[in-house]
Amino acid sequence: MNNSIRFFIILITSLCFSMNGMATTIRCTNPEYANEQLTFYAFADPISNTDKVAFTLKFNSEGTGEASIQIDKPVFTSSEFGIYRGMLLIEPGKTIDLKLPPLKKKSFADQKNPYFQPISFWFFTNSGTMLNDKISRFEQKLNELTDKDFNALYFQQSEAAFNRLKAGIDEAFPEKGTESFELHKTLRLKLMEADIFRMSPEDYSAIFQSISPEFWGHQSFKTLFDKTFDKQLSFSAKAIGGAKVSAAVAGENINGLLAFISEKYKLSGKMADLVLLKMLHDGFYSKEFPEKAIKNMIASKHFTNNQEIKIREAAKNVATKISFLEKGSEAPAICLSDLDGKKLCTNDSQEKFKYIVFADVETVICQEHLKYLSRLNELFNKNLEIFVVLRNTDRAGIDSFFKENEVPATILIDTENEAISEYKVRSFPQCYLLNEKHQVVFDDAKAPLNGFEQQFGTWLRNELFMRQRNQAR
Repeated sequence: MNNSIRFFIILITSLCFSMNGMATTIRCTNPEYANEQLTFYAFADPISNTDKVAFTLKFNSEGTGEASIQIDKPVFTSSEFGIYRGMLLIEPGKTIDLKLPPLKKKSFADQKNPYFQPISFWFFTNSGTMLNDKISRFEQKLNELTDKDFNALYFQQSEAAFNRLKAGIDEAFPEKGTESFELHKTLRLKLMEADIFRMSPEDYSAIFQSISPEFWGHQSFKTLFDKTFDKQLSFSAKAIGGAKVSAAVAGENINGLLAFISEKYKLSGKMADLVLLKMLHDGFYSKEFPEKAIKNMIASKHFTNNQEIKIREAAKNVATKISFLEKGSEAPAICLSDLDGKKLCTNDSQEKFKYIVFADVETVICQEHLKYLSRLNELFNKNLEIFVVLRNTDRAGIDSFFKENEVPATILIDTENEAISEYKVRSFPQCYLLNEKHQVVFDDAKAPLNGFEQQFGTWLRNELFMRQRNQAR
Protein backbone atom coordinates (compact mmCIF):
# COMPACT_ATOMS: atom_id res chain seq x y z
CA MET A 1 0.00 0.00 0.00
CA ASN A 2 1.61 3.30 -1.08
CA ASN A 3 1.77 6.40 1.11
CA SER A 4 -0.94 8.35 -0.76
CA ILE A 5 -3.49 5.55 -0.33
CA ARG A 6 -2.56 5.13 3.33
CA PHE A 7 -2.96 8.88 3.89
CA PHE A 8 -6.35 8.81 2.14
CA ILE A 9 -7.62 5.96 4.40
CA ILE A 10 -6.41 7.74 7.53
CA LEU A 11 -8.09 10.96 6.39
CA ILE A 12 -11.43 9.26 5.69
CA THR A 13 -11.29 7.40 9.02
CA SER A 14 -10.59 10.59 10.94
CA LEU A 15 -13.40 12.42 9.15
CA CYS A 16 -15.88 9.64 9.95
CA PHE A 17 -14.80 9.64 13.59
CA SER A 18 -15.25 13.39 13.87
CA MET A 19 -18.67 13.18 12.27
CA ASN A 20 -19.77 10.54 14.76
CA GLY A 21 -18.52 12.49 17.77
CA MET A 22 -15.96 11.60 20.40
CA ALA A 23 -15.74 8.39 22.37
CA THR A 24 -16.74 8.64 26.03
CA THR A 25 -15.80 5.71 28.25
CA ILE A 26 -17.77 4.81 31.37
CA ARG A 27 -16.05 2.48 33.84
CA CYS A 28 -16.82 1.10 37.25
CA THR A 29 -15.45 -1.46 39.68
CA ASN A 30 -17.61 -2.59 42.58
CA PRO A 31 -17.56 -6.25 43.75
CA GLU A 32 -21.19 -5.95 44.95
CA TYR A 33 -22.27 -5.60 41.31
CA ALA A 34 -20.54 -8.75 40.08
CA ASN A 35 -22.41 -10.21 37.06
CA GLU A 36 -24.97 -7.39 37.21
CA GLN A 37 -25.96 -5.22 34.25
CA LEU A 38 -26.94 -1.53 34.26
CA THR A 39 -28.68 -0.16 31.18
CA PHE A 40 -28.54 3.61 30.79
CA TYR A 41 -31.27 5.35 28.82
CA ALA A 42 -31.57 8.77 27.22
CA PHE A 43 -34.85 10.60 26.59
CA ALA A 44 -35.99 9.94 23.04
CA ASP A 45 -37.58 13.41 23.15
CA PRO A 46 -38.94 15.77 25.83
CA ILE A 47 -42.60 14.87 25.24
CA SER A 48 -43.47 11.24 24.53
CA ASN A 49 -41.87 9.80 27.70
CA THR A 50 -40.15 7.12 25.66
CA ASP A 51 -36.50 6.26 26.16
CA LYS A 52 -33.70 4.95 23.99
CA VAL A 53 -30.75 2.87 25.15
CA ALA A 54 -27.61 4.99 25.47
CA PHE A 55 -25.22 2.28 26.66
CA THR A 56 -25.09 -0.82 28.85
CA LEU A 57 -22.59 -1.37 31.64
CA LYS A 58 -21.99 -5.11 32.05
CA PHE A 59 -20.05 -6.28 35.09
CA ASN A 60 -17.84 -9.36 35.09
CA SER A 61 -17.54 -11.86 37.93
CA GLU A 62 -15.15 -9.49 39.74
CA GLY A 63 -17.52 -6.52 39.55
CA THR A 64 -15.73 -4.60 36.79
CA GLY A 65 -17.63 -3.08 33.89
CA GLU A 66 -16.83 -0.77 30.99
CA ALA A 67 -18.83 0.78 28.16
CA SER A 68 -18.24 3.33 25.43
CA ILE A 69 -20.50 5.78 23.62
CA GLN A 70 -19.89 8.16 20.72
CA ILE A 71 -21.26 11.66 21.42
CA ASP A 72 -20.50 15.18 20.22
CA LYS A 73 -22.22 17.06 23.07
CA PRO A 74 -23.23 16.38 26.69
CA VAL A 75 -25.97 13.74 26.88
CA PHE A 76 -28.20 13.06 29.86
CA THR A 77 -28.71 9.41 30.75
CA SER A 78 -30.23 7.52 33.64
CA SER A 79 -30.40 3.95 34.88
CA GLU A 80 -32.83 2.23 37.24
CA PHE A 81 -31.25 -0.55 39.27
CA GLY A 82 -32.55 -1.99 42.51
CA ILE A 83 -34.21 0.79 44.50
CA TYR A 84 -32.26 3.53 42.71
CA ARG A 85 -32.46 5.79 39.69
CA GLY A 86 -28.98 7.09 38.98
CA MET A 87 -28.58 10.13 36.72
CA LEU A 88 -25.49 10.79 34.63
CA LEU A 89 -24.69 13.70 32.30
CA ILE A 90 -21.84 12.43 30.14
CA GLU A 91 -19.39 14.63 28.26
CA PRO A 92 -17.70 13.90 24.91
CA GLY A 93 -14.21 12.45 24.97
CA LYS A 94 -14.09 11.79 28.72
CA THR A 95 -13.34 8.71 30.79
CA ILE A 96 -15.80 8.46 33.68
CA ASP A 97 -15.13 6.21 36.67
CA LEU A 98 -18.49 5.84 38.40
CA LYS A 99 -19.11 5.42 42.09
CA LEU A 100 -22.10 3.19 42.82
CA PRO A 101 -24.16 3.03 46.01
CA PRO A 102 -24.34 -0.23 47.98
CA LEU A 103 -26.39 -2.69 45.94
CA LYS A 104 -29.91 -2.86 47.32
CA LYS A 105 -32.53 -4.67 45.30
CA LYS A 106 -36.26 -4.11 45.49
CA SER A 107 -38.08 -5.85 48.29
CA PHE A 108 -41.04 -8.14 47.57
CA ALA A 109 -43.39 -5.26 48.44
CA ASP A 110 -41.50 -2.87 46.15
CA GLN A 111 -41.76 -5.30 43.25
CA LYS A 112 -45.51 -5.64 43.67
CA ASN A 113 -46.17 -1.92 44.17
CA PRO A 114 -47.17 -0.33 40.82
CA TYR A 115 -46.56 3.12 42.34
CA PHE A 116 -43.02 2.39 43.54
CA GLN A 117 -40.67 5.30 42.89
CA PRO A 118 -36.90 4.68 42.94
CA ILE A 119 -34.54 6.91 44.92
CA SER A 120 -33.10 9.43 42.46
CA PHE A 121 -29.53 10.66 42.75
CA TRP A 122 -26.74 12.11 40.63
CA PHE A 123 -23.70 9.87 40.30
CA PHE A 124 -20.36 10.87 41.75
CA THR A 125 -17.13 9.81 40.04
CA ASN A 126 -13.81 8.73 41.48
CA SER A 127 -12.04 11.82 40.14
CA GLY A 128 -14.54 14.25 41.68
CA THR A 129 -13.90 16.74 38.87
CA MET A 130 -16.43 15.68 36.22
CA LEU A 131 -19.53 17.61 35.19
CA ASN A 132 -21.70 15.15 37.10
CA ASP A 133 -19.70 15.72 40.29
CA LYS A 134 -20.43 19.43 40.09
CA ILE A 135 -24.12 18.80 39.50
CA SER A 136 -24.17 16.34 42.43
CA ARG A 137 -22.59 18.95 44.72
CA PHE A 138 -25.03 21.56 43.46
CA GLU A 139 -28.01 19.32 44.24
CA GLN A 140 -26.68 18.59 47.72
CA LYS A 141 -26.15 22.30 48.42
CA LEU A 142 -29.59 23.16 47.07
CA ASN A 143 -31.19 20.56 49.35
CA GLU A 144 -29.18 21.82 52.32
CA LEU A 145 -30.23 25.45 51.79
CA THR A 146 -33.85 24.45 51.13
CA ASP A 147 -34.07 22.41 54.34
CA LYS A 148 -32.53 25.27 56.32
CA ASP A 149 -35.22 27.78 55.27
CA PHE A 150 -38.03 25.38 54.35
CA ASN A 151 -40.81 27.06 56.34
CA ALA A 152 -39.86 30.56 55.21
CA LEU A 153 -39.69 29.41 51.60
CA TYR A 154 -42.74 27.19 51.17
CA PHE A 155 -45.13 28.37 53.90
CA GLN A 156 -44.30 32.07 54.19
CA GLN A 157 -43.28 32.43 50.54
CA SER A 158 -40.49 34.74 51.68
CA GLU A 159 -38.68 36.55 48.89
CA ALA A 160 -35.85 37.31 51.31
CA ALA A 161 -35.43 33.59 52.05
CA PHE A 162 -35.32 32.78 48.35
CA ASN A 163 -32.71 35.50 47.80
CA ARG A 164 -30.66 34.00 50.64
CA LEU A 165 -30.86 30.63 48.95
CA LYS A 166 -29.65 32.05 45.62
CA ALA A 167 -26.84 33.90 47.40
CA GLY A 168 -25.82 30.64 49.07
CA ILE A 169 -25.70 28.89 45.72
CA ASP A 170 -23.61 31.70 44.19
CA GLU A 171 -21.22 31.56 47.14
CA ALA A 172 -20.82 27.80 46.81
CA PHE A 173 -20.33 28.03 43.02
CA PRO A 174 -18.66 31.43 42.42
CA GLU A 175 -17.04 30.51 39.11
CA LYS A 176 -19.07 30.14 35.97
CA GLY A 177 -19.30 26.51 34.90
CA THR A 178 -19.91 24.84 31.56
CA GLU A 179 -23.01 25.73 29.57
CA SER A 180 -24.66 22.48 30.67
CA PHE A 181 -24.05 23.20 34.35
CA GLU A 182 -25.20 26.82 34.13
CA LEU A 183 -28.40 25.74 32.37
CA HIS A 184 -29.02 23.07 35.01
CA LYS A 185 -28.51 25.65 37.75
CA THR A 186 -30.82 28.20 36.09
CA LEU A 187 -33.64 25.76 35.42
CA ARG A 188 -33.48 24.15 38.87
CA LEU A 189 -33.70 27.53 40.58
CA LYS A 190 -36.55 28.60 38.30
CA LEU A 191 -38.42 25.38 39.13
CA MET A 192 -38.03 26.11 42.83
CA GLU A 193 -39.08 29.75 42.38
CA ALA A 194 -42.18 28.71 40.44
CA ASP A 195 -43.15 26.25 43.19
CA ILE A 196 -42.50 28.63 46.08
CA PHE A 197 -44.35 31.64 44.68
CA ARG A 198 -47.12 29.62 42.93
CA MET A 199 -46.21 31.22 39.61
CA SER A 200 -48.43 30.77 36.57
CA PRO A 201 -46.71 29.22 33.53
CA GLU A 202 -46.94 32.46 31.58
CA ASP A 203 -45.07 34.27 34.36
CA TYR A 204 -41.80 32.54 33.51
CA SER A 205 -42.32 30.58 30.27
CA ALA A 206 -40.17 33.05 28.30
CA ILE A 207 -37.12 31.41 29.93
CA PHE A 208 -37.44 28.56 27.41
CA GLN A 209 -37.06 30.73 24.31
CA SER A 210 -33.26 30.87 24.36
CA ILE A 211 -32.64 27.19 25.20
CA SER A 212 -30.94 25.36 22.34
CA PRO A 213 -32.40 22.03 21.14
CA GLU A 214 -29.18 20.26 22.19
CA PHE A 215 -30.31 20.72 25.81
CA TRP A 216 -33.88 19.48 25.33
CA GLY A 217 -32.89 16.00 26.44
CA HIS A 218 -31.51 17.11 29.81
CA GLN A 219 -33.36 16.20 33.00
CA SER A 220 -33.59 19.79 34.30
CA PHE A 221 -35.14 20.97 31.03
CA LYS A 222 -37.66 18.14 30.87
CA THR A 223 -38.71 18.59 34.50
CA LEU A 224 -39.42 22.32 34.18
CA PHE A 225 -40.91 21.89 30.70
CA ASP A 226 -43.38 19.26 31.98
CA LYS A 227 -44.36 21.39 34.97
CA THR A 228 -44.86 24.49 32.86
CA PHE A 229 -46.92 23.10 29.99
CA ASP A 230 -48.57 20.01 31.48
CA LYS A 231 -52.27 19.92 30.50
CA GLN A 232 -52.12 23.56 29.42
CA LEU A 233 -54.27 22.95 26.35
CA SER A 234 -57.15 21.71 28.52
CA PHE A 235 -56.63 24.50 31.04
CA SER A 236 -56.59 27.20 28.37
CA ALA A 237 -59.67 25.79 26.63
CA LYS A 238 -61.62 26.04 29.90
CA ALA A 239 -60.42 29.55 30.75
CA ILE A 240 -62.14 32.77 29.76
CA GLY A 241 -61.87 33.11 26.00
CA GLY A 242 -60.96 29.44 25.72
CA ALA A 243 -63.51 28.84 22.97
CA LYS A 244 -60.93 30.16 20.50
CA VAL A 245 -58.46 27.51 21.60
CA SER A 246 -61.05 24.72 21.29
CA ALA A 247 -62.09 25.98 17.86
CA ALA A 248 -58.47 26.10 16.70
CA VAL A 249 -57.95 22.47 17.74
CA ALA A 250 -61.19 21.30 16.12
CA GLY A 251 -60.32 23.24 12.96
CA GLU A 252 -56.75 21.88 12.91
CA ASN A 253 -55.55 25.49 12.89
CA ILE A 254 -51.86 25.13 13.70
CA ASN A 255 -51.08 28.77 12.95
CA GLY A 256 -53.86 29.89 15.26
CA LEU A 257 -52.50 27.72 18.08
CA LEU A 258 -48.97 29.02 17.51
CA ALA A 259 -50.28 32.58 17.69
CA PHE A 260 -51.95 31.70 21.00
CA ILE A 261 -48.65 30.29 22.33
CA SER A 262 -46.78 33.37 21.19
CA GLU A 263 -49.25 35.70 22.89
CA LYS A 264 -49.62 33.80 26.15
CA TYR A 265 -46.19 32.27 26.69
CA LYS A 266 -43.97 34.68 24.71
CA LEU A 267 -42.49 31.84 22.68
CA SER A 268 -41.85 31.49 18.96
CA GLY A 269 -39.97 29.38 16.44
CA LYS A 270 -38.67 25.96 17.47
CA MET A 271 -39.71 26.32 21.08
CA ALA A 272 -43.28 27.25 20.15
CA ASP A 273 -43.43 24.15 17.94
CA LEU A 274 -42.20 21.98 20.81
CA VAL A 275 -44.77 23.49 23.19
CA LEU A 276 -47.58 22.95 20.68
CA LEU A 277 -46.56 19.32 20.25
CA LYS A 278 -46.59 18.91 24.04
CA MET A 279 -50.08 20.47 24.21
CA LEU A 280 -51.40 18.21 21.46
CA HIS A 281 -49.93 15.16 23.20
CA ASP A 282 -51.58 16.04 26.52
CA GLY A 283 -54.79 17.12 24.80
CA PHE A 284 -55.10 13.73 23.12
CA TYR A 285 -54.99 11.89 26.44
CA SER A 286 -57.38 14.34 28.09
CA LYS A 287 -60.17 13.06 25.79
CA GLU A 288 -61.49 16.65 25.72
CA PHE A 289 -60.66 17.38 22.07
CA PRO A 290 -61.36 15.68 18.72
CA GLU A 291 -58.76 12.90 18.55
CA LYS A 292 -58.75 12.88 14.76
CA ALA A 293 -57.95 16.58 14.62
CA ILE A 294 -55.03 16.17 17.01
CA LYS A 295 -53.69 13.19 15.07
CA ASN A 296 -53.93 15.11 11.81
CA MET A 297 -51.99 18.06 13.23
CA ILE A 298 -49.24 15.84 14.67
CA ALA A 299 -48.95 14.11 11.28
CA SER A 300 -48.94 17.41 9.37
CA LYS A 301 -45.94 18.65 7.41
CA HIS A 302 -45.52 21.43 9.95
CA PHE A 303 -44.04 18.78 12.27
CA THR A 304 -42.94 15.94 9.99
CA ASN A 305 -41.06 18.31 7.65
CA ASN A 306 -39.93 20.70 10.38
CA GLN A 307 -36.46 22.19 9.92
CA GLU A 308 -35.50 21.12 13.45
CA ILE A 309 -34.70 17.41 13.56
CA LYS A 310 -35.65 17.13 17.23
CA ILE A 311 -39.14 18.40 16.40
CA ARG A 312 -39.45 15.79 13.65
CA GLU A 313 -38.27 13.04 15.98
CA ALA A 314 -40.63 14.13 18.76
CA ALA A 315 -43.59 14.25 16.36
CA LYS A 316 -42.79 10.74 15.13
CA ASN A 317 -42.52 9.39 18.68
CA VAL A 318 -45.75 11.06 19.79
CA ALA A 319 -47.61 9.78 16.72
CA THR A 320 -46.38 6.25 17.43
CA LYS A 321 -47.30 6.50 21.09
CA ILE A 322 -50.87 7.73 20.64
CA SER A 323 -51.64 5.06 18.04
CA PHE A 324 -50.04 2.15 19.91
CA LEU A 325 -52.60 -0.53 20.85
CA GLU A 326 -55.50 1.74 20.01
CA LYS A 327 -58.71 0.19 18.75
CA GLY A 328 -58.18 -1.30 15.30
CA SER A 329 -54.37 -1.27 15.43
CA GLU A 330 -52.35 -4.45 15.01
CA ALA A 331 -50.90 -5.64 18.31
CA PRO A 332 -47.34 -7.00 18.43
CA ALA A 333 -47.13 -10.79 18.47
CA ILE A 334 -46.07 -12.24 21.81
CA CYS A 335 -43.73 -15.21 21.40
CA LEU A 336 -42.69 -16.83 24.69
CA SER A 337 -42.15 -20.25 26.24
CA ASP A 338 -45.02 -22.04 27.96
CA LEU A 339 -44.81 -24.05 31.19
CA ASP A 340 -43.24 -26.97 29.31
CA GLY A 341 -40.60 -24.82 27.66
CA LYS A 342 -42.29 -24.90 24.25
CA LYS A 343 -42.20 -21.59 22.37
CA LEU A 344 -45.64 -20.35 21.29
CA CYS A 345 -46.92 -17.15 19.71
CA THR A 346 -50.22 -15.38 20.21
CA ASN A 347 -50.62 -15.05 16.44
CA ASP A 348 -50.02 -18.73 15.61
CA SER A 349 -53.67 -19.20 14.69
CA GLN A 350 -56.35 -16.97 13.19
CA GLU A 351 -59.43 -18.96 14.17
CA LYS A 352 -60.62 -17.22 17.36
CA PHE A 353 -60.57 -13.94 19.23
CA LYS A 354 -57.65 -13.69 21.63
CA TYR A 355 -57.95 -12.58 25.24
CA ILE A 356 -54.48 -11.74 26.61
CA VAL A 357 -54.14 -11.41 30.38
CA PHE A 358 -50.88 -10.06 31.83
CA ALA A 359 -50.62 -11.32 35.39
CA ASP A 360 -48.38 -11.79 38.41
CA VAL A 361 -49.23 -15.11 39.97
CA GLU A 362 -47.67 -14.12 43.31
CA THR A 363 -50.44 -11.61 44.01
CA VAL A 364 -53.76 -12.76 45.42
CA ILE A 365 -55.81 -10.48 43.14
CA CYS A 366 -54.22 -11.97 40.03
CA GLN A 367 -54.80 -15.49 41.33
CA GLU A 368 -58.53 -14.78 41.70
CA HIS A 369 -58.75 -13.27 38.21
CA LEU A 370 -56.96 -16.29 36.73
CA LYS A 371 -59.29 -18.71 38.48
CA TYR A 372 -62.29 -16.95 36.90
CA LEU A 373 -60.94 -17.75 33.44
CA SER A 374 -62.65 -21.14 33.81
CA ARG A 375 -66.01 -19.39 33.74
CA LEU A 376 -65.03 -17.34 30.69
CA ASN A 377 -63.87 -20.48 28.93
CA GLU A 378 -67.21 -22.17 29.60
CA LEU A 379 -69.08 -19.23 28.09
CA PHE A 380 -66.89 -18.36 25.11
CA ASN A 381 -64.71 -21.37 24.29
CA LYS A 382 -66.13 -21.59 20.79
CA ASN A 383 -65.01 -18.05 19.91
CA LEU A 384 -62.28 -17.14 22.37
CA GLU A 385 -58.67 -18.25 22.89
CA ILE A 386 -57.18 -17.24 26.24
CA PHE A 387 -53.51 -16.40 26.84
CA VAL A 388 -51.94 -15.64 30.21
CA VAL A 389 -48.61 -13.81 30.09
CA LEU A 390 -46.90 -14.17 33.44
CA ARG A 391 -44.42 -11.84 35.02
CA ASN A 392 -41.37 -13.97 35.77
CA THR A 393 -41.41 -14.94 39.44
CA ASP A 394 -40.51 -18.01 41.48
CA ARG A 395 -41.01 -20.94 39.11
CA ALA A 396 -42.04 -23.30 41.92
CA GLY A 397 -44.87 -20.91 42.84
CA ILE A 398 -46.01 -20.70 39.23
CA ASP A 399 -46.05 -24.48 38.76
CA SER A 400 -47.81 -24.99 42.08
CA PHE A 401 -50.60 -22.53 41.30
CA PHE A 402 -51.38 -23.92 37.86
CA LYS A 403 -51.20 -27.49 39.13
CA GLU A 404 -53.79 -26.75 41.81
CA ASN A 405 -55.96 -24.65 39.51
CA GLU A 406 -56.65 -25.99 36.04
CA VAL A 407 -56.67 -22.66 34.26
CA PRO A 408 -58.00 -23.14 30.70
CA ALA A 409 -55.45 -20.91 28.98
CA THR A 410 -52.13 -20.94 27.18
CA ILE A 411 -49.63 -19.94 29.87
CA LEU A 412 -46.59 -17.98 28.68
CA ILE A 413 -43.75 -16.88 30.95
CA ASP A 414 -42.18 -13.49 30.21
CA THR A 415 -38.72 -14.35 31.53
CA GLU A 416 -37.07 -11.06 30.52
CA ASN A 417 -40.20 -8.88 30.82
CA GLU A 418 -39.98 -8.22 27.09
CA ALA A 419 -43.70 -8.45 26.32
CA ILE A 420 -44.59 -6.62 29.54
CA SER A 421 -42.30 -3.79 28.50
CA GLU A 422 -43.48 -3.75 24.87
CA TYR A 423 -47.15 -3.64 25.91
CA LYS A 424 -46.28 -0.99 28.54
CA VAL A 425 -47.89 -2.97 31.34
CA ARG A 426 -47.73 -0.98 34.59
CA SER A 427 -49.85 -3.07 36.93
CA PHE A 428 -51.41 -6.51 37.02
CA PRO A 429 -53.74 -7.79 35.78
CA GLN A 430 -53.85 -5.89 32.50
CA CYS A 431 -55.85 -7.27 29.60
CA TYR A 432 -56.26 -6.96 25.84
CA LEU A 433 -58.85 -8.37 23.45
CA LEU A 434 -57.67 -8.99 19.89
CA ASN A 435 -59.58 -10.24 16.88
CA GLU A 436 -58.52 -13.16 14.70
CA LYS A 437 -56.13 -10.89 12.79
CA HIS A 438 -54.41 -9.82 16.01
CA GLN A 439 -56.00 -6.37 15.94
CA VAL A 440 -57.13 -4.55 19.08
CA VAL A 441 -60.90 -4.74 19.64
CA PHE A 442 -61.36 -2.52 22.71
CA ASP A 443 -59.48 0.55 23.85
CA ASP A 444 -59.86 -0.82 27.39
CA ALA A 445 -60.50 -4.55 27.78
CA LYS A 446 -61.84 -5.47 31.21
CA ALA A 447 -60.10 -7.93 33.53
CA PRO A 448 -61.84 -11.29 34.15
CA LEU A 449 -63.50 -10.23 37.41
CA ASN A 450 -64.03 -6.61 36.38
CA GLY A 451 -66.70 -7.08 33.73
CA PHE A 452 -65.06 -8.76 30.74
CA GLU A 453 -67.84 -11.32 30.61
CA GLN A 454 -70.46 -8.61 30.00
CA GLN A 455 -68.19 -6.48 27.81
CA PHE A 456 -67.21 -9.28 25.46
CA GLY A 457 -70.56 -11.05 25.54
CA THR A 458 -72.48 -7.97 24.40
CA TRP A 459 -69.91 -7.10 21.75
CA LEU A 460 -69.67 -10.70 20.48
CA ARG A 461 -73.42 -11.00 19.90
CA ASN A 462 -73.46 -7.83 17.84
CA GLU A 463 -70.29 -8.78 15.96
CA LEU A 464 -71.53 -12.24 14.99
CA PHE A 465 -74.90 -10.83 13.96
CA MET A 466 -73.26 -8.25 11.71
CA ARG A 467 -70.99 -10.89 10.16
CA GLN A 468 -73.95 -13.20 9.41
CA ARG A 469 -75.92 -10.33 7.87
CA ASN A 470 -72.98 -9.32 5.69
CA GLN A 471 -72.52 -12.91 4.49
CA ALA A 472 -76.20 -13.13 3.59
CA ARG A 473 -75.98 -10.14 1.28
